[in-house]
Amino acid sequence: MESRVLSRATAFGALPCHRKPSPRENAAVSFVSARPIGAVSEGGNLIWGRQLRPALLLEASPLKREILRPCLAAASSPTEGSDSAGDAKVAPLGFFDKYPALLTGFFFFMWYFLNVIFNIMNKKIYNYFPYPYFVSVVHLGVGVVYCLISWAVGLPKRAPIDSNQLKLLIPVAVCHALGHVTSNVSFAAVAVSFTHTIKALEPFFNASASQFILGQSIPLSLWLSLAPVVLGVSMASLTELSFNWTGFISAMISNISFTYRSIYSKKAMTDMDSTNLYAYISIIALIVCIPPALIVEGPQLIKYGFNDAIAKVGLVKFVSDLFWVGLFYHLYNQLATNTLERVAPLTHAVGNVLKRVFVIGFSILVFGNKISSQTGIGTAIAIAGVAIYSYIKAKIEEEKRQGKAA
Repeated sequence: MESRVLSRATAFGALPCHRKPSPRENAAVSFVSARPIGAVSEGGNLIWGRQLRPALLLEASPLKREILRPCLAAASSPTEGSDSAGDAKVAPLGFFDKYPALLTGFFFFMWYFLNVIFNIMNKKIYNYFPYPYFVSVVHLGVGVVYCLISWAVGLPKRAPIDSNQLKLLIPVAVCHALGHVTSNVSFAAVAVSFTHTIKALEPFFNASASQFILGQSIPLSLWLSLAPVVLGVSMASLTELSFNWTGFISAMISNISFTYRSIYSKKAMTDMDSTNLYAYISIIALIVCIPPALIVEGPQLIKYGFNDAIAKVGLVKFVSDLFWVGLFYHLYNQLATNTLERVAPLTHAVGNVLKRVFVIGFSILVFGNKISSQTGIGTAIAIAGVAIYSYIKAKIEEEKRQGKAA
C-alpha cells in the first residue's frame, strides 16, 4: 500500500475550522496531488519495497500542523454540499495487501530456500577449494558491494552514522566476523549436518551468558528445555562419521561469538532500520576478516590454492560460484531480518528451528552423507530441544510485553 501525504499546506493558513466554507472560499482552497514517499530527495526511507516510519512532509510550522489536522480530516471526507465531496479517492489495495499471509509465507520460503542453497553451494566450494578464511571474506565482500549499489540507487537511502554509533557497532561486527569465519572453518572440516547440529547449542550459550554475564534470571523451565539439546548434540558427536576436533571446536567458538554478538547488540540498540544496520555491520566485519585471511591462507592461495581450483572446475565456474554463494549469504541473512519484522517472535523462533531441520535434511540428501542411527536420533533430540526452548522463551517474552502494556 502506498504511503501518501499532502505535500503543501500553506494554502490552508486562513481556513477556519468552526464553520462550513462558502463556495467562494472553497474555490480558493487548493490541493496539490499526493505523492508517494520514497525518493531520496524527499527523505523517504524505503526498505525492500516497504515504507518504514512515514512522516507528514508539511511545510507549515508545527503549531500550524496541529491547527490544520482537524481541517484536513474534514476536507478529505465528503460532506453535504461540499464541492470536493466527489474528489476523494481511495487507492486500490494490492494483491499482497489483501492477502498479507501469502507475503509472509513468501518471505519464509525465500529465507529457507536461500539458506539451503547457500549451505549446499558453500560445501561444494570447500570440496575443491578448502580455504574458509578467504571464502568468508568473499561472502562479506559480495554483500558489501550489494549494499553499496543499493545505497547508490537509493534503495534504501543510506542512514547517516556518527562516531558514537560506530563505537557501539564495532564489537557487534567483530563478534559477527569471528562467528562467521569459525562457522566456515567448521563447514569446511566436517559435514554440514554435523556443524548445524553443534550450532543447535547456541541457545545454551545464550542462556548461560544472560545468567552469568548479564545477571539476568533465567527461569528453571528454560534450563530444563536445554537438557535435551545438550544430550542430543553429545549423542550425535560421539558417533558422527565425519567428526574431527577442528570442525567441532570451530563450531563451538562460533556459538560463543554469536552469543557475544547478541549481548553487544542489546547495548548497541539504535533506531536505524535493519537493512542499513546490517550493511554497516557487514562493512566493519569485512575489514576485520581481511587481515587473518591474508596471514593464514594468503601464501597458500598464491602458491597453489587458486591454480588448483581453476584446474579442477575452470576460471568461470570458480568465480561464478564465489559470487553466487556470497550473494546468497547476504540475501538469506537480510531476509531473516525482514521476516522477523513481519511476524511475532514466537513464529520466527519456530521458523528458525524448522530452517535448521531443512538445512540438515537437504544437506544429507544432496551430499549423501552416511549417518549412524545414534547420530540421527541425537540430532532429532537436539532439534526438538531447541524447538521447546524457543517456544518457552518466546512465550515468556510475550508475557513480559503484555505486562508492560497493561
